Amino acid sequence: MPTSAAPAPYTAATTSAGSVGASGVQTAPLPRCGTLRRFTDARGDFTELWRQEWLPEAPPFVQANLSRSLAGALRGMHVHLRQDDFQVVLSGVYHVNLVDLRPGMHLARHSLRLEAHQWLHVPAGVAHGLQALEDSLMVYLVSATYDGSDEHGLAWDDPSLALPWPGGPPRLSARDAGAPRLADLRLPGLWPPPAAQ
Repeated sequence: MPTSAAPAPYTAATTSAGSVGASGVQTAPLPRCGTLRRFTDARGDFTELWRQEWLPEAPPFVQANLSRSLAGALRGMHVHLRQDDFQVVLSGVYHVNLVDLRPGMHLARHSLRLEAHQWLHVPAGVAHGLQALEDSLMVYLVSATYDGSDEHGLAWDDPSLALPWPGGPPRLSARDAGAPRLADLRLPGLWPPPAAQ
């Protein structure tokens, strides 16, 4: 186990202080991601997966989930109004797309590749989807216990967003295959933006 004097256990790709959106809520630009540090010795290795101090602006996480995806599996796009996710890749490779629906973020879109020991923070209000480029395993922490009331979707293949999915024909759930396009999305307090309603 590392001691409390050990170096920071990750390297962050983005550590900006963020900006204030139209709602007055502090919003951090995306993506917030990084690589976890592995502490290795003759016995093997040790990796810290999460500390609240890494992202002090994130709400406390209350549930952990383990997700295994076969090559080609596409999960998304998903949107939560009240839930943040902290995703850590344990093995494999994912292609991730993000669409920021939060006020003042102007539908900012980001695509990135996540590999083993890399993490991603997805705030509430950010649509997110991932496709496994090979058989992959992920653990993700969530800030709300699952009850099904905050599960929303956005079409992964919406032509107005033109999101890249390099993993070939996707394996989809029925729910994700039937998600609405952005023009038809209705999320109270989030989308469409208040000025457009």
